[in-house]
Amino acid sequence: MTISRRGFLIALPLFVAGCTSTGLNSQTNYAALPEEKFPLKQVPIDKIKPELRRQEVAYETTHAAGTVVVDTPARRAYYVLGDGRAVRYGVGVGREGLAFAGDAYIGRKAEWPSWTPTENMQRREERYRKLAGGMPGGPNNPLGARAMYLYRGGGDTHFRIHGTNQPQSIGLAMSSGCIRMMNHDVIDLYSRVEVGARVVVIQA
Repeated sequence: MTISRRGFLIALPLFVAGCTSTGLNSQTNYAALPEEKFPLKQVPIDKIKPELRRQEVAYETTHAAGTVVVDTPARRAYYVLGDGRAVRYGVGVGREGLAFAGDAYIGRKAEWPSWTPTENMQRREERYRKLAGGMPGGPNNPLGARAMYLYRGGGDTHFRIHGTNQPQSIGLAMSSGCIRMMNHDVIDLYSRVEVGARVVVIQA
């Protein structure tokens, strides 16, 4: 079977789209979520850089379906679907010297979690000492709409994959070590990932 140049040029965008994104419509990924405990407004798609939008992509990996892979240098996280596919998310990561690395697993999950700065954070910055008693969940909480707690060897590492009340930080390295996601995206990942799921954080 032959294909004309005109036919090739018409088909090419469809082929590229098929290689990069199927099954998830970015126009609806960030719709309003009024049923949330703290309702979320729609996020205009043009406010999110195309490379940071949630989408299903081609992703060849040896990791099993259900694994979360965080590519720190690329500021991307992948939920492995299997069969060469994954859901890709834009993320924010830790500042140099503070970023998490290596293997972990999801030890627990929480919706609209409370937050207490770690002892290290309180030692580093005075503003955190005022929150030593913790902050309840809500729109102003830095953990955002969901949190997935990273464990190793049965113990809490104090690192999280979580939402954020600073969506402008997605794509940057500015956190105290946790992996930040837009609230709409962390809600999506939370709905997919199981407690006990493996998490692999790549630093280079």
